[in-house]
Amino acid sequence: MIECRDIMFRYPGTETPLFDGLDLVIDTPGFHALFGPSGVGKTSLAKIISGDIDNFSGRVKAAGDRPCLYTYNRERLPGWSPVGRHLEKTTPPGRQGLRDELVDHFGLSDLMGMRYSQLSMGQCNRVNLMRYLLQDFSLLIMDESLANVDEPTRQAILYKIKSTFPETGFLYISHNVVEVAQFCDRIVVFRGAHHSPQVRQVCGQNHREERPLDKSALEGTMLEIMNAA
Repeated sequence: MIECRDIMFRYPGTETPLFDGLDLVIDTPGFHALFGPSGVGKTSLAKIISGDIDNFSGRVKAAGDRPCLYTYNRERLPGWSPVGRHLEKTTPPGRQGLRDELVDHFGLSDLMGMRYSQLSMGQCNRVNLMRYLLQDFSLLIMDESLANVDEPTRQAILYKIKSTFPETGFLYISHNVVEVAQFCDRIVVFRGAHHSPQVRQVCGQNHREERPLDKSALEGTMLEIMNAA
């Protein structure tokens, strides 16, 4: 799905590299995570993969010819626009049925007549994420895209995404170790350029709504993630 080889990157004006020969391969679709403390490069690598950062050395290869999209917390929305009208304009042809389905599952039905400026941050994040899910993409990077959303709603949304897009790739950036351990298939744990290796991969529970959650296995995965960090 995505292959990064020998990635070298430092921010202008800094002497310490953020990535120093970073290698990363994720070769299956599904829900995967980038995890680690602030400042270790999760968002930077996401922007390198999506093409928003291009002043790096190394090679990034993505499967397929569809685009890689990047969505993030607090993304700017047209505050003056009614939500429903904006979604109508940004929904590609043939995706209206999916849009209506996601509006219902994301708990947004009562917001369609409101302007973005009237919504809470969590409501804006839900609408914004839905806009991206309606587009054509091979990989969607979700950078804290469900921040400020209450836990039951966030879990319902993640289950819906996993069931609706089983053959699509997702990279989920979150500081919530419970969440990434429960929902993700592979968790890429960032350790910093001064460590070797710079990242480690942990197998997550990849939980789906239709089967019971093994809490003991979940706790084991969380411990493995923290040890990898």
